[in-house]
This record gives sequence, C-alpha cells and structure tokens, in this order.
Amino acid sequence: MHKRSKQEAARKGKEQRKETAAGRRVEPQAQPPAAAGQGTSSSNTVPNNSIGGVFFKPLRWGVDSLYLSYPGRLNEEVQANLERLKGIAQSLQPHQRALAQYPVEGHIFEVKDKGSGLFPFILEDNCFRIALSRNTARSLPMGYVKVSSDYLAHVPPHETERRLRIVLESLGRLSEAAGVSRIDLYADFVCGFDMEGWDRHAWVTRAGQINSYAVDGKFSGWTIGQGGPISARLYDKSLEILIKRFRAYLPELWELAGWDGEQAVWRLEFQVRRELLGQQGLKSFPQVMENLNGLWSYAVTEWLKLTLPNPEDQTRSRWPIHPLWGYLSSVDWETGGGPLSRRFSPARVPGDGNLYGRGLSALVSFMAREGITDYDTGLKAYLPKLRSYHENQCFTFLGVPFDQYIAERVAIKAREYNTILNAGPSVDVAKQADEYRRQSDGFNPYGVEE
Repeated sequence: MHKRSKQEAARKGKEQRKETAAGRRVEPQAQPPAAAGQGTSSSNTVPNNSIGGVFFKPLRWGVDSLYLSYPGRLNEEVQANLERLKGIAQSLQPHQRALAQYPVEGHIFEVKDKGSGLFPFILEDNCFRIALSRNTARSLPMGYVKVSSDYLAHVPPHETERRLRIVLESLGRLSEAAGVSRIDLYADFVCGFDMEGWDRHAWVTRAGQINSYAVDGKFSGWTIGQGGPISARLYDKSLEILIKRFRAYLPELWELAGWDGEQAVWRLEFQVRRELLGQQGLKSFPQVMENLNGLWSYAVTEWLKLTLPNPEDQTRSRWPIHPLWGYLSSVDWETGGGPLSRRFSPARVPGDGNLYGRGLSALVSFMAREGITDYDTGLKAYLPKLRSYHENQCFTFLGVPFDQYIAERVAIKAREYNTILNAGPSVDVAKQADEYRRQSDGFNPYGVEE
C-alpha cells in the first residue's frame, strides 16, 4: 500500500473505531474492549464484553481463501510428464485413469483430465489446486494456485506459502514472489445484537448491491458488493455449517476460543480481488500480508460502514457508527487470530457419515429382506453374499478375478482421494478388461458410473 494512502487509511480507521451511537470510545486494540470491571482484552478468550449492555465476543479471525500466481517457467521434463498423465486421465478405461497421479513433496496430486482456460494442467489435493501453463506461454504465470480454506485453518498463511513454493520449485523455475489474485479476510464472533435489526439504509458503502437472505424463514445474513473488486458478507456461519455439513473442525475451534456451543456464530468476511489490491499498491504476497491491518481498515472505514441512520441528517457519512461495527473495526491483524486446527490431511476423503451411513443402509435393507433382526447375525450373513454376488459379476461380465477388480476400484478412488500412489495393472489383466469393454461397448454391469 502506498505510504500516504496507508497512513490516511490508518488515521481514518482510528477515528472510526472511536465512534459509537452513544459517543462512547471503542479504542483500537487486539480485542474489542471489555466493559468496566469485565476482565481484560489481552486475548480472544476474554470474558463477555459489552457496549451499553449488549454482548459481543470475538472467536477467530484470519485468511479464509487465498489465490496466488507464480511467475516462472515450467520444466520441460515436468511438462512432458504432465502431458502424458493428462492423456492417461482422459483414457476411456477406469483402470488407466487411476494412474493419473503426480507425487511431489509428500503430496499425491490428482492430475485432472481437463485444464482451466489458458492453463492446460491441473493438480489437486486437499491443500492446493494448482493450474500450470506450458513453458512456452511466456505471458502467463507458471502457476495459478487456490489454497484450500481447510489448509489455512491448519497452517498460517506465511507457512502455507512457503510450503507451496517448495512444491512449485520442484516443477519449474520461479522468477518472482507470488502475486495475490484474491484474498478473503474474516472475523467470527458471537453477539447479542439483533443481526436483522437494521435495513439496507444502515449500510453506508461504495458498493451498488446490498442483499439480505433467509433460510427457511430464518435470517441468514447480508451480502454487499457481490461480484465487485471488493465484496462483503455478514452471515450466520454456524447455520451454513449445519446446512452444508462441511468444515466440521470449526465448532471445535470456536469452543477453544470460548464459544458456548449454542449461540449463533456470525462471520464478517471481505473478498478482495487483484484489482482492488493493485489500487492500494499491493501486488505481491509479502506486501499483502504486511498490510492486512490497512486492508481491513479500508474495508470497514472507507468502503463499508454499518451505521445508525439519522433521518435529520442527509449527510450519511456523518451518521454514527453502529456499536457492532466498532467492535469489528478493532480487529488487530498483527495479533494471532485464534486457535488453528490440529488435525489435517492432504487427502480428500469422505466423512464417516457418508461411508458408514451408506454401509449401514445396505446392511439393514438386506436384513429386512432376509428377516434378520440381530446385527451380528445380519453382518455375518451379508458379507459372504456380497462377495459371492460380485465374484459372479466379475466372472460373467468382466472376465477378471474379483480380487483384481477390487484392487482396480480402490485405485480409482485412491486417485480421487489422494491417499495411495497407484502402480500400473498387470498387462494380462488390462488386456482382459479392455477386450471385455470393447465387446460390451462400454456396458457397465453394475449400472453405476465409474
């Protein structure tokens, strides 16, 4: 960020953070201030804070999404290997597609069968989605990378970028620091404010779009400036997790930060794109990370404010700041943003609910059909019949041994899940499978797409 604009944003942020509807001061500090006699503000696990008796507690803040570009040139040997693996990924034969993997630096990336725009090669696991250009595309960065939100909840951004750079340096020669194409900053909190207690006129913003949402009649949040170079969301994060059933690690992290497990957890999130970063003089990853306070200050004091509308004053910029905004404006990005997830795997594996839910459904259907009510009895009867059925299908339609077919199916899933580095099938088995598939014109005896 340019020195003058950075200083001006900081000055305005300091002034705005001191405003509340009642004229009380909300001092800029690592945490929103405690009311008199209510503990300290030394960490994000302080006792419940309040302004005018309204409860507020911060839980976590940090970087939720990160998109990076890396100028450089892909190694010729790597490109040739990726061309070969992409061709394998496009094979009509599932047992061949299972071999489209690229192991590097502890990752077992899936090699996708299609590229993305001008980037013909895609590598993906639960940490990174890496789009690579050909080494002849000098006008393009060597790599364009989306870092997963799950990974950023486990590893801080600086360390994430360091590890990513090691991966990319094994693929080609990087010429500059990473550029930032998009970064999402968030703050999670619980509060006693009525989050539907104001209408769109309370938002004072440079954006043209303001929308509110509800799920099954329950208010779920606001979006401001969607699709622009900067946009904001203020939404019920706990409701989103309940509905979409993902990011199961977040409730545990909230609890470590003092969440009671019952209150709605709200998230204020700003999505900042390359265009806005460039306007602020921020292009490289180090520059952006050094100026997170300035970005947040710009977002909450210049681009967007939640106010208490004053119908008698037509100058909206003079309207007093909503107390909630005073709290959210006080996030200090030079401090730790709360606990990180201790458990993480680069593998993209299904959850227990998915695996065991399907397994139990098949088992109980079998038990009901056979008139069995005892679980252990049902399981002992089911497993031999399961194997017998599939052995017959393999012999009749595929002409391959059951154990080999299972190994093939596991290899296909292992590529998708990034769990096992597959070895090629034996030549004889591959020929048998190919011959069957040619004769059957792709008929799948299981009626399920591979």
